[in-house]
Amino acid sequence: MNDGEYSPVDAGQDASEAPRDHGVSPDDLNPQGGSPANTLTSSQLDELRMALPGAFAVDSSVSRRKNSDIVDILDSTWAQPDQTNRRNHEPAPSWYGAPRMDSADNAGPRSFREKVRQGQFAGPTNGVCPGFLQCNLVVLPRGQHAFDFLSFCQRNKKACPLVEVCDGYSPTGVAMGADLRKDIPKYAIYRDGVLDKEVNDATNYWPEESVSFLIGCSFSYDGALTAAGIPLRSVEQKKNVPMFRTSLECRPAGALRGNMVVSMKPIRAMDIAKEVEITSKFPHAHGAPVCVGCPEAIGIEDVTKPDWGEAVDIAADELPVFHACGVTPQAILMDCKVPFAITHSAGHMFVTDLPSDFVV
Repeated sequence: MNDGEYSPVDAGQDASEAPRDHGVSPDDLNPQGGSPANTLTSSQLDELRMALPGAFAVDSSVSRRKNSDIVDILDSTWAQPDQTNRRNHEPAPSWYGAPRMDSADNAGPRSFREKVRQGQFAGPTNGVCPGFLQCNLVVLPRGQHAFDFLSFCQRNKKACPLVEVCDGYSPTGVAMGADLRKDIPKYAIYRDGVLDKEVNDATNYWPEESVSFLIGCSFSYDGALTAAGIPLRSVEQKKNVPMFRTSLECRPAGALRGNMVVSMKPIRAMDIAKEVEITSKFPHAHGAPVCVGCPEAIGIEDVTKPDWGEAVDIAADELPVFHACGVTPQAILMDCKVPFAITHSAGHMFVTDLPSDFVV
């Protein structure tokens, strides 16, 4: 015994009372150490099996009959299921949690974008592809103005709810195979804050080094409103939605500052609460209205004279409902005389593959 090692004899205990060796070999000891006192060693377990034959017998066939959906991977007769079939029945989520966009359900947006690219559709997108998220577009050359605009969106989420930011023109996070230069029905080209022209294909104007911003649009919840029995006047009259400058100030960011732009929907008075409830569930598409009735409260003098889009009829039992609008960036870029920018033309959106209620 080494010096300092504990001994029951040293402690005044009779040697005959010291723990006896029960035949436990070092191999029987738990390799992890610290086994509970009532843990059986291998030799003790063998003795128990001999004393109680049949106690450890298991009818595996009964077990399998009761649990036919459970497989024993240690059974030599077990075969690994076909991974291809497994994937078909249980599609694995994307590694970074992004939505899957390879479903046949997305054929509508893809087909629509192809029509736009082929020049077969050039009108406003209100009422198009209900149930899918639509986005406003802003394209800026890489540099300080692009950084300022990113900050502006982060500070003004009601007017500019960012859905995607990408280099170049391929928004793979929201629409696989899309081309932002060609898949929007109409574009606006701005130079020094002035609208230079509107085009159906922006390829020849696209900056070599660009940053593209996609901002959620209120058209995204048109499907939810119509499903709830709330008609859309602009769709009924086949017009672009009316949009107005307001007196609502946005938070500035760098060189960018200005006021919010809103779109307007006539809504029956009895449907106002329902409209607010529905649209509030879409914060990534401007969410609930900023004003109901009383356009003068937000600086709009005449609802029959929109700054963008077209005037629509308002019935006697309806109120004008105003939502923040993705044309706000265009107004800001014009007011701040940004040297160059490409945007969607008001009312002509980019249709994504994302469901409209997708949480960004």
